[in-house]
Amino acid sequence: MHSALMLRRFCCINGASSSLNPTHKKKQLVFMGSPQVSASVLDALLDASTAPDSMFQVAAIVTQPPSGRERGRKVLPSPVAQRANDRGFPHDLILTPERAGEETFLSNLRALQPHLCVTAAYGNILPSKFLKIPLLGTVNIHPSLLPLYRGAAPVQRALQDGIKETGVSLAFTVRALDAGPVIASEKVEVDDHIKAPELLELLFNEGSKLLIHELSSIFDGSAMVKAQPQDDSKATLAPKLTPEESWLCFNEDALVLHNKVRAFAGWPGTRAKVCALDSSNGQQSILELKIITTRVRSHSYIQDGDEDSVNFVGGALVFPSGGKSALEVLELQLPGKKVVSATAFWNGLRGRKLKKLQ
Repeated sequence: MHSALMLRRFCCINGASSSLNPTHKKKQLVFMGSPQVSASVLDALLDASTAPDSMFQVAAIVTQPPSGRERGRKVLPSPVAQRANDRGFPHDLILTPERAGEETFLSNLRALQPHLCVTAAYGNILPSKFLKIPLLGTVNIHPSLLPLYRGAAPVQRALQDGIKETGVSLAFTVRALDAGPVIASEKVEVDDHIKAPELLELLFNEGSKLLIHELSSIFDGSAMVKAQPQDDSKATLAPKLTPEESWLCFNEDALVLHNKVRAFAGWPGTRAKVCALDSSNGQQSILELKIITTRVRSHSYIQDGDEDSVNFVGGALVFPSGGKSALEVLELQLPGKKVVSATAFWNGLRGRKLKKLQ
């Protein structure tokens, strides 16, 4: 990480101390985000900062350190850092502390004298020492209608619950988890088939618009006055997902299973085990499937024969589920293989029968 002196020098060069540079009156904004969905927020801020009448400039970008991603575990910058690089943002002002409480990082942040910090899926706890630095506070884009779904996985848990409506909130950050006063929110209807990655992208795009619309009120202080305290009695929690949760239990209703597939799409995904039986020689093989795309069978399902049998009907693998319901699997993936259609998978069985395993 670069020294506070270098950051002070940048501020001076960019007009924070220069009466000759028209940007010297602009508010200093620090953006903090890491995954791909945060990049849309960064784009919106950088675009707005270059407008002729802009009242702010992006003074620094804070993101997670480079990490091993994709196959081969090649060490790569975070998607936000990559987007900042692509847009020509100064490398020495893309900060990547391991923790937001590091003294060197906090010293560099103080040197920037930020008026405002904006977070969007940054992925790090912000300590009290950090929150005291920006003059106008820290504002977070949170993809839920707060106080609902506070926590690390609001979109995933909302989809898992089968909600029909969610939204995005713009709220001041306090030490308590996602509990700060709400500046504004935007409601979004939820389609029955949308998956978590798609809904996340939609909500952060809406959050970007909400942030740009509210920036003037944040900078003039009126947002702090109008922000509404949350009703803690109505709060729900959205803990992060774990791989252990990814298994499907076909004793549950098909709608519950379908919602889980949508919620866990991307990571960690949903899994099921099946037994492929060759009736000609009695050989069995256990297959672990990653379930990619599903739908709920539109009418009650009456299984022919063994209730554990998985049939192929109308281009879908039909898994008998709880309450005489059935889950139709349209796309799936074997370990180390590409995603395939149910039709391609069924043809690959070459006549073997399929049974579900709990």
